[in-house]
Amino acid sequence: MPVTWSEHDAVLFDLDGVLTPTAEVHMRAWAEMFNAFLSRWNSPGADTSAYTDADYYAHVDGKPRYDGVRDLLTARGISLPDGDPSDPPDADTVCGLGNRKNDAFNVVLDRDGVTAYPGSVALLDVLREMRMPLAVVSSSVNAPAVLAAAGLADRFVTVVDGRVATSLGLAGKPAPDTFVHAATECGTTPARSVVVEDAVSGVRAGAAGAFALVIGVDRGAGVDTLTAAGADLVVGDLGDLA
Repeated sequence: MPVTWSEHDAVLFDLDGVLTPTAEVHMRAWAEMFNAFLSRWNSPGADTSAYTDADYYAHVDGKPRYDGVRDLLTARGISLPDGDPSDPPDADTVCGLGNRKNDAFNVVLDRDGVTAYPGSVALLDVLREMRMPLAVVSSSVNAPAVLAAAGLADRFVTVVDGRVATSLGLAGKPAPDTFVHAATECGTTPARSVVVEDAVSGVRAGAAGAFALVIGVDRGAGVDTLTAAGADLVVGDLGDLA
């Protein structure tokens, strides 16, 4: 299924796993945080077996950070108070665990940097030549730092990240709200916009928002899984669409 980009008015990209391989950094940070927590947690009926990549894809991938913590804990039969976003990283609250993971991510990003996927940059170049309005829609609060580190900060009309969503009261993925807001910021509507996602929750958000086209990028979730979530087209690399 070829994509005729000129039929659309804006393209809305997820960041981690779509434009940059920071999903790998997020996965390592989540694993380190959860495995350290689970190894010392002891409560009746709780499943404290090792956290795995399957847990990431099922409960965390693409969601706002605190929602990911909450969903994983629920799946493991562990109840913690939500706490507050200002909680310190050592607090045993949903927010505390989320902040602990964010600290781990920033350490890795500062140390190793990040390089955008070449195929994704090739597509961004094509769309820039077309003067297509572009946006990043990410659940991460680190999106601006990642874009700057990857040299992509000047490519987008708007960046709708976790901080923007919180400040505007927008529901996170799989709700379509952040994508709808990005389309508006690009001067158009969902019916004229393309969503590009690698996460099941993000694909579901695109499908729920009745966007013109939802493109899945298979970085590990699987073609069948992304298609079942609502992707109209699944590719292994965005260079295939450049």
